[in-house]
Amino acid sequence: MSTTGADLGGGADAGLPAVRTGAHDVLMVVDVQRDFCPGGALGVVGGDEVIPIINRIVPMFGRWVYTRDWHPHDHISFSEHPEFRDGSWPPHAVQGTAGAAWCDGLEMPMNAILVSKGDDPDLEEYSGFPAERLDLVQFLRLRKVERVFIAGLTADYCVRRTALDARAAGFTVFVVEDAVRGVAADTTAAALAEMDAAGVLRIRSEQIEDAGERPPASYDEHGNPVRHDD
Repeated sequence: MSTTGADLGGGADAGLPAVRTGAHDVLMVVDVQRDFCPGGALGVVGGDEVIPIINRIVPMFGRWVYTRDWHPHDHISFSEHPEFRDGSWPPHAVQGTAGAAWCDGLEMPMNAILVSKGDDPDLEEYSGFPAERLDLVQFLRLRKVERVFIAGLTADYCVRRTALDARAAGFTVFVVEDAVRGVAADTTAAALAEMDAAGVLRIRSEQIEDAGERPPASYDEHGNPVRHDD
């Protein structure tokens, strides 16, 4: 079933200031998986339109986190009679299936961090921050990340929750609005209002500029870990 796609709307006027990315920024790409792209179990109309935008801004960052739903077949959110809203969905992004794979054409840097979520059958997770296998907040803080840029699917559910969790952890958060799609206009509008109230900032991809700064290398040319005293 494809749901109604909803762009976050708005748009950057030519006079809006550039946002320059640097060594203390991370790009989080949320759930750009086949089941959320057109033709998938929860396919969003226009969901695949975020892929070229994400691919274009990926090189402007030096750190990346990609999250994915990675559900067991008996996940608590699955229903034979889904209501298609928070808590009740048809089976989707089941571990090892084609629907759980990344959408075609999505690029991922070799050293990107992969966070799987929703892999506990009794627990729903819309954000990668609560994932048990990685304390994502601590991971980012230890690497002196200050700002989180978010793109992906969907604005009204997993993007929303990821942005709110990042704000609650104290990060400056940007949602790249043309690199996000929502399930429906009403739920997207409500999610935007909630994110705005929490201090999440909205920008367009054309505002992002690469300052050329990168975090220190984690490994040397021989693959050995590099220790940084700072």
